[in-house]
Amino acid sequence: MTKNTFSQLSSYNKMTKVLIFSTAYFPFIGGAEVAVKEITDRISDIKFDLITARMDKKLPIFERIGNINVYRMGFGWKTVDKIILLKFGFLKALLLNKKNNYDCAWSIMASQASIAASLFKVFNKKVKLILTLQEGDEEDYLARYVFGNKFLYKILIRPCHLLVFKKADKITSISDYLKKRAEKNGVKVPVEIVPNGVDLVNYELRIKNYELEDLKRSLGIKDDEYVLITTSRLVKKNAIEDAIEAMKFLPENVKFLILGDGHLKKELKLKTENLKLEERIIFAGAVDNKEIPKYLQIADIFVRPSLSEGLGNSFLEAMVVGLPVIATPVGGIPDFLSNGETGWFCGVKNPKSIAEKVKYILDEKNKDEVARVKENAKKMVKEKYNWNRIAEKMKSYFY
Repeated sequence: MTKNTFSQLSSYNKMTKVLIFSTAYFPFIGGAEVAVKEITDRISDIKFDLITARMDKKLPIFERIGNINVYRMGFGWKTVDKIILLKFGFLKALLLNKKNNYDCAWSIMASQASIAASLFKVFNKKVKLILTLQEGDEEDYLARYVFGNKFLYKILIRPCHLLVFKKADKITSISDYLKKRAEKNGVKVPVEIVPNGVDLVNYELRIKNYELEDLKRSLGIKDDEYVLITTSRLVKKNAIEDAIEAMKFLPENVKFLILGDGHLKKELKLKTENLKLEERIIFAGAVDNKEIPKYLQIADIFVRPSLSEGLGNSFLEAMVVGLPVIATPVGGIPDFLSNGETGWFCGVKNPKSIAEKVKYILDEKNKDEVARVKENAKKMVKEKYNWNRIAEKMKSYFY
């Protein structure tokens, strides 16, 4: 072994090592997965390994993604692999720890992976365990694992869900709403708010006019039409059906562009047909993250009337692009949206309220107010939701 090689090995061994537990990871993309990648990509002097469920037979059991070594558990079956993760994620963590001697374990959300993280902590008490709360759903949504039975949820699911709250040495949450949820669960350790951020470089990138015009033509959008947009998983909590129904109360020259996929897609398309809105509602499907700014730049207003929300990265991304935002006052949204200051609130499950806010924003009499609100929102996101600052704050917790 050369002196240089020995020096490199010694330096590697001295590096802080963090083992991440996440139920899902790339190519499965949500706010939590994006946050993990954005944060770890900005920290070059820490070694990151990650244990996750495989959930797709095409995915390798090991690969390196960005700055993370990713280890996948399971056979490629979504539901089965999440269950397998509970036990085999824990066993894999023990094996990896023998080799790497981790300084810190990091659980992303209180989910299946957090149970493996908690068991790992039981057998490795000296390894610091950090829990990051990113959940967008209400906690009782977990009752779906016992077919909605409240008694079974109370005795089988909730104790497992709360385990990581008891074992964590530190908790971070992406919003004040989730911080209060942790406190209601009786945590005895500090809870710090560390929000998700926005890739400012990507979302502030100006797209060439001819590219935007080509995109509008490909989607059937005319120059004299206004475009509402949402970037959302097509699931119940995002209440896209309310935004679709709001279109009944809006002029014919208003269209609604929906970016995203999910199990409610067929149901939402059927609703669109029943309302005879097929010509005005565009289902664009899942779009690569790098392409989303292009779609946002051809739109006029961002709308998502959520039923629940951990924070809501999509709202922040729309604000950076310069879109006025309409949202509901639920979950972590009030952390960044103040009515009439950085956006507008509509009522929960209230399509008429959504339509009223859209009309208000499009009214020429309100253009100065709209311009002020858009500028306020953009400035706020750049100051408070910068990934570089967020990564530095999170890094300090790993030591």
